[in-house]
Amino acid sequence: MRRAVLTVVFASLPAAHAVGAGGQGVSFQDVLALKAPPADARIAYGPRPQQFGELWLPPGPGPHPVAVVIHGGCWSAEYGEGHIRPACAALARAGVAAWCLEYRRVGDEGGGWPGTFEDVARGADHLRAIAPARGLDLERVVAVGHSAGGHLALWLAGRSRLPAADPLRGKDPLPLRGVVGLAPIPDLARAASEHVCGSAVPDLLGGTPEAQPARYGTASPMALLPLGVPQEIVHGRADRIVPVALSEAYVAAARGKGDAAHLVAVEGAGHFDVIAPPSKTWTAVEEAVRSLLR
Repeated sequence: MRRAVLTVVFASLPAAHAVGAGGQGVSFQDVLALKAPPADARIAYGPRPQQFGELWLPPGPGPHPVAVVIHGGCWSAEYGEGHIRPACAALARAGVAAWCLEYRRVGDEGGGWPGTFEDVARGADHLRAIAPARGLDLERVVAVGHSAGGHLALWLAGRSRLPAADPLRGKDPLPLRGVVGLAPIPDLARAASEHVCGSAVPDLLGGTPEAQPARYGTASPMALLPLGVPQEIVHGRADRIVPVALSEAYVAAARGKGDAAHLVAVEGAGHFDVIAPPSKTWTAVEEAVRSLLR
């Protein structure tokens, strides 16, 4: 049943005749059809098959600023990092190294709670191990995530607010300059109640907010506010998978808690425009990344 729901969510949206043509939203099929050069390196950050990152480097010796890129797909094992590779390559062309994380997801052994969060935290922190040899500037790191990956990118920024004894926090979370959330899912309790991605949120956390309140408090960026770093959110107003209202409410709450948070709501853009470099929306994505790295 879960596979059928996610297939409908991602695959049944009408395809555009060209990427972003005529004001139409970019479809998942459009994104899958985009080409990207191979990554410069594929590097394991743990022993499990899903615990690796792909690294795209800009030209030149560096040190390069870095985007920790986290793909979406409703946290499901059905959807891997392949569809976000064109966005990673585009970031590298724009002068930002892209460290694209794969991670265990619901359906993978050890995925869901807490393995998905353990992997994203471990993968981000692994930048310290690879930075010297790869010419990466650890003083200029941002997290960039799409959809469910947008949730995880925001969570990475809030991880340092977890209690020191919480194993998901870790001893020394990698500092971030900020976060770019691309059509993110920032409020897991609301997303569960509104059935965003079907049953994906309860599947991720092992139950509803009523059944697992502590997990929702640990895992939801909304519950971790203020994150303490700038947050740039880019969301299409025509998004039929993750409603833009979630981002609007989240940004208002973040500002109310004292965070520097900004929403770019793009008219006519759907859920996948934000990860399609040929789309008109991509300009806003690159500008959001650059604004945090200046």
